[in-house]
Amino acid sequence: MADRFKVHYTPAQARRLLPRLRQWLEEMEVLASELVTLDKYISGLLEQGRDAGGSEVGRRIRSITRLNRILAEFSQREIQIKDLHRGLLDIPSRINGQEAFLCWEKSEADLSHWHPLEAGYAGRQPLPE
Repeated sequence: MADRFKVHYTPAQARRLLPRLRQWLEEMEVLASELVTLDKYISGLLEQGRDAGGSEVGRRIRSITRLNRILAEFSQREIQIKDLHRGLLDIPSRINGQEAFLCWEKSEADLSHWHPLEAGYAGRQPLPE
């Protein structure tokens, strides 16, 4: 059977990425919150029949552009964002010779769990030593 992923991270490789992944997740949360605020403001202007151009629209475009760039970083690495609010990520790996996901949440200090590709969070298991 062919691999689903081109890239497979060892736990050590994934651990070296954690500071960067954490930074991107935090930035994405800020951007998402900013976009909600800007969208409400711009919608309010439009409902009042006012011009919605200007600095707020420019900020919205910049936020969307930055968000897309961060998402591209995850995509290029084949790292899946399962829950942005929790900072839950699945990182392609091989465990016991089989494709699997290293499973990490931003609240966790270290990478310590994995699960089979189809198992999801409920199938999390401690990494083998």
